[in-house]
Order: sequence, then structure tokens, then C-alpha cells
Amino acid sequence: MPYTPILATLGYIMSPDRKQTLLIYRNSRPNDQHLGKYNGLGGKLEPHEDVVVGMKREIYEESGLQCVQMVLRGTINWPGFGASGENWLAFIFRIDSYQGVPFTQSNEGTLTWVPLEQILTLPLWEGDRHFLPLVFDDTIGQFHGVMHYQGGTLLSWNYSVL
Repeated sequence: MPYTPILATLGYIMSPDRKQTLLIYRNSRPNDQHLGKYNGLGGKLEPHEDVVVGMKREIYEESGLQCVQMVLRGTINWPGFGASGENWLAFIFRIDSYQGVPFTQSNEGTLTWVPLEQILTLPLWEGDRHFLPLVFDDTIGQFHGVMHYQGGTLLSWNYSVL
């Protein structure tokens, strides 16, 4: 059977001083798989979109911001991550500049600026603690990883760097 993951984007918007990133605290929908966790912004690609267009659309829909400068930091393949065990493949972006003023609330939760040094202290998916440092580390190239999940539990993580 061919591998057919759900294609998605995930973005981390940097503050102008590059010391904070805009995260969403998923607290709006009781049936949300991500309820109670902090995440970057993003979502599923539409059939007519490339990953850049999809990321820009998701950032605008969820934050009201228009991306000016984006950097593809890498990809993550998430076998078994979905609520019913679906496989996901995400393109991970860092948004280094933007236009506009971010919303404080979206239909998925509360948007908040978080200092980079505090991100790992927040309620996150266990796997996020492994890849988030790579998103903000300019000393490495792109990373491309595989993060196996089963029943909401991280089983393994490995990655390559270009």
C-alpha cells in the first residue's frame, strides 16, 4: 500500500527582535487533539497549493499576518500522529518578517508571543521538544526528520541535516 500522509505546513513567526515566537495555545475546541498544548501555526495543504502558498494562507487565517520573509527549516514525517493514527508530513517554516498586527485569538485558541528560552517549559507535544531547537538554530541547515507516534505517544525520533 502506498504511503499517503496528510500534507501540512507548520510555521513559527519571529518577533522583530528575534527573541520571541508567536504560538497558539489550543484552548478553544473541547474535542481538539491539541487541546491544552502550545503549537506553531499551520494546517493542511489544499489541493491547489504549493507549500509556500499554503503556509502563507494558514498564517494569515490564524494570525491576520502577511508573511514577508520565510525560511524552510525542514520537514517532519509523523507516522501515526493523527487522532485516529493518520500519517502526517509537514513542511516546517520560520517566518522572519511579516506585516500586520497579530490577532490575540483565533478559532483554535489564544495567540501569544513566547520568549524562545521559555518555549520548552510550555505544555507541548513531547516530540516538539526535539525539533523546536532546530527551527531556531541558524548554525545548522535544513533538518528532515521522522517522528513515530502511536496513541498520542512519541515512539522514536531521528533526523538528517543538509
